[in-house]
Amino acid sequence: MGKIVVKIGGIASDNLTKSFFEQIKQWHLDGDEVVIVHGGGHYITEMMERLNIPVVIKEGLRVTTEQTLKIAQMVLIGQVQPAITTVFQQQGFAAIGLNASCDKLIQGEVLDKKRGYVGKITKINSAPIENILYKHYIPIIAPLGMTAEGQWLNINADAAACKIAEALGAKALYLLTDVPGVKKAGKWLKELSSAEVEQLKIENVITGGMLPKLANAVSALENGVSEIHITNKIEYSGTVLKKEETFV
Repeated sequence: MGKIVVKIGGIASDNLTKSFFEQIKQWHLDGDEVVIVHGGGHYITEMMERLNIPVVIKEGLRVTTEQTLKIAQMVLIGQVQPAITTVFQQQGFAAIGLNASCDKLIQGEVLDKKRGYVGKITKINSAPIENILYKHYIPIIAPLGMTAEGQWLNINADAAACKIAEALGAKALYLLTDVPGVKKAGKWLKELSSAEVEQLKIENVITGGMLPKLANAVSALENGVSEIHITNKIEYSGTVLKKEETFV
């Protein structure tokens, strides 16, 4: 028994398959509690293009102007979260959406001025999540943060999932992506330690969007998450990251 955090993409049809919900049901039968963190970058980009607003990405993160931030809020809380929550409810799960305005759930600060309102998480208030889990609901969490002054922030969904998993002391974290794991020399790796991740970076095996994903994952391992799965389906283990044990 324990908590399992799952990060899914914003396109519900990509992740929320029959086998996905069968796995969630099995975890519940095993006594585990499930928390969902969702992305939504595809829909944010789609809306920005529709409004003729330039999309600028720096080092894997969307540069977030005040206008972009408003679109991110509108899309994540007004479109993506309700769509995902509805699918969960249609599958027989009690689910409820949460965001940064729910008792300062995700607290943060501006990462750096050149990226605008992109946020770095400083603290997770796990109380709202724990309260929802206690009532046997599945929390569906949007990756938006808020500063101490009440300024909203755009947060990377992988980073949000990792920090939430840390705060909850999750026994497992699943970072769903569009590939079945981490690949080296044409083969998908079954396991990785945090030290091996650093070596793969040096060898330029890990590139692009996998870099920030694994950086956040390693941080989560160092802060108490037992194991992290990089996979495209939660019913598959994918590449499992575990902290390297130190023997004295």
